[in-house]
Amino acid sequence: MNYLRSFLPWIAFAVVATQFDWRYSALIGVVLSAGTLLWERRNDRAWDSLVIELSALGFFVLLTAIAFAFPDSAVRDQVDPLSSGWLALTAWLSIAIKKPFTFGIARTMVPRELWTNPVFFRTNVIITAVWAASFTVHAIAGAILLAYAPHATAALITIKVLGFAVPIAFTVRYPKIVRARATAHTAQ
Repeated sequence: MNYLRSFLPWIAFAVVATQFDWRYSALIGVVLSAGTLLWERRNDRAWDSLVIELSALGFFVLLTAIAFAFPDSAVRDQVDPLSSGWLALTAWLSIAIKKPFTFGIARTMVPRELWTNPVFFRTNVIITAVWAASFTVHAIAGAILLAYAPHATAALITIKVLGFAVPIAFTVRYPKIVRARATAHTAQ
């Protein structure tokens, strides 16, 4: 559930942006990401578990500035693939600096003694890589679809849903597989 809450501003923005002017949708993204960040900090969540929230705030502040400064910008028509690209960049960079964004979130869900376990870290690198790959595919597929079939709404929605559903399913399932392997290995 922590992962879903982290992506709430992105998901809400995706829904709102289909109904309203992109300037106000971007502004709503700022408000939701700032509100989520404040809520989580007020509830004592550590900064390393708020990478996606911080990334959201950065993206939506930048998007809002562009949207209001250049309301007829071509950026308006590419917001969906750009937002996925931004998330992909966030995820890949978090891996590159050896601080996968899922690590801080996962630490809120496991006992402290697991935090220094190399398997726990590697598991989070793999989970973050799946998120990063999903966002990358979402960004590329969305950009291609918008270029060649911009009115293919069902396909665009499918790409959006799969862009989150696949990594969510993997995030739920993969740690269980790792734990089962560890248990089987310990039992031997």
